[in-house]
Amino acid sequence: MRIPLSVLDLAPVAPGETYGSSIAASVALAQRAEEAGYRRVWYAEHHNMPTIASSATSVLIAHVGAHTSTIRLGAGGVMLPNHSPLTIAEQFGTLEAMYPGRIDLGLGRAPGSDQNTTYALRRDPASAERFPQDVLELQGYLTGESRVPGVQAVPGRGSDVPLYVLGSSMFGAGLAAALGLPYAFASHFAPQLLEPAVAAYRRDFRPSAQLDAPYVIAGVNAIAADTTEAAREMLRATRRRLAVGLFGQGRELDDDAAELLLSSGAGRHVDSMLTHTAAGTPAEVRERLTEFARLADADELIVAHQAPGTEARLRSVTLTAEAMESVAA
Repeated sequence: MRIPLSVLDLAPVAPGETYGSSIAASVALAQRAEEAGYRRVWYAEHHNMPTIASSATSVLIAHVGAHTSTIRLGAGGVMLPNHSPLTIAEQFGTLEAMYPGRIDLGLGRAPGSDQNTTYALRRDPASAERFPQDVLELQGYLTGESRVPGVQAVPGRGSDVPLYVLGSSMFGAGLAAALGLPYAFASHFAPQLLEPAVAAYRRDFRPSAQLDAPYVIAGVNAIAADTTEAAREMLRATRRRLAVGLFGQGRELDDDAAELLLSSGAGRHVDSMLTHTAAGTPAEVRERLTEFARLADADELIVAHQAPGTEARLRSVTLTAEAMESVAA
């Protein structure tokens, strides 16, 4: 049996593209992933980022759910300190009622935004410190064992939507282990602590009602194309896009300006983010992903297909799934 593959979709918005066309591309991506045998598609909560259209995560999941039939859909993740646990329980309880047995809920404690956006969200700066308690409160609403007397999530109560702890540090690993929840590591953009965090999670894991043994999902980037050079050119375009998104101060920059950013220091940061990237032909991608799965000690890979343009991303989804078909978990 091949190692399970999933997709992380940020609903990217390319220059000149509308939000509507970006969302339509996310529907097409989920449909292609479903056809290719991927296990799940997750959407990440980000705010105030002109190139990402997945801020209203639960709304996007509801839309994609209406255009797919079997693939699991979820948040990868909801930044829980931005919300009340009851609100998220109601939202994902509603999604589970709409698409039974297909909904996941990954939880992170980062803001998913900058300081001013944190204010605009009316987020309490200290709310991240309550993240463990908020996870437990949310879990209580979803299992029907509310920790708040007289308050139930409707819909949501008894839905048992599975929870996942997302992280890129030792904190998330420790929390997931203590609560007996699956752990998803954001190695597709924050690779530094992947190995020690996964090792600590597996060592300290305590079985729970949701999960009897540790389960690790590791994030990885992929660009699968018909030729090595085509994949490398798309990787170069991805480096430019990330440099502009992270360091362009909201400006739209041409390729020459993006390359200047990369050469002036942004390149080191971008290349660190892309440490775990499989780019090339299907055979090359298979080799790189197989090596990464062993390094990450992963039970499942969640792939961010970084190819620019919808058709190239769809092609990458298909080629990657075909390449990994014979790789044992």
